[in-house]
Amino acid sequence: MARGLPKQKPIKGVKHIVLVCSGKGGVGKSTTSVNIAAALKANHPKKGVGLLDTDVFGPSIPLMMNLNETPILNKDNLMEPLTNYGVKCMSMGFLIEKTSAVIWRGLMVMQALEKLLRQVHWSEIDYLVVDTPPGTGDTLLSLVQNLPISGVVLVTTPQTAALEVTRRGASMFNKLKVPIIGIVENMNYVKCSSCSENISIFGKGTSTLANELHCEILGSFPLDPRISCCTEKGMPIVVQDSTSDVSKVYKSVADHMVRFLEE
Repeated sequence: MARGLPKQKPIKGVKHIVLVCSGKGGVGKSTTSVNIAAALKANHPKKGVGLLDTDVFGPSIPLMMNLNETPILNKDNLMEPLTNYGVKCMSMGFLIEKTSAVIWRGLMVMQALEKLLRQVHWSEIDYLVVDTPPGTGDTLLSLVQNLPISGVVLVTTPQTAALEVTRRGASMFNKLKVPIIGIVENMNYVKCSSCSENISIFGKGTSTLANELHCEILGSFPLDPRISCCTEKGMPIVVQDSTSDVSKVYKSVADHMVRFLEE
């Protein structure tokens, strides 16, 4: 008899789990995750917002959220998330030395992921944003099979190579019946410093993909050094410059997500 899929088990205290995914690395997935989380908290200050970094080998959340402490254990032997800008955060980066490489095989990675999922005291979280590693490997498959995922945000650039990988990743979510909230398009253009014209870098293939997937482009972002500078300083641009045009787009993405989740 064929073995069934694992039974999905909610994370205690968490209402909605949203995966931020990219088939390809280097498209701005972690930057998108931290700014979406910050935008959710800015738009809905009374809601609980969490940010979970499941990239065991390359955790970015400690840097981008300016958090470097080691989580404490509560009386139930659960880790308490670290908090900044009103967002509760958990990452493997909090549990290892800053300069240490994680040299683990698959089983150890799955054990670490289970620790991040089940041994954290999230308390009351309305929206848990999950920053995932690139691709459709063990980590992402385990998340989808073991958790009730409310939706997925796909992150890509308009580059053909990135779009093709994103398309393959989307097919996995469709097969597993995980709803796709929409697409975030990064590095879509640069603004000319002389004439302020928007100059496309990679083309306009993202709209074609969105039509294929029957979803929306939630937000389109320029290649803007301010975005990366803010995250490298440990303060998302939504926090650093909350009234900027870029921050307004992130807040619009967050609002679209909330409408999708609460329908």
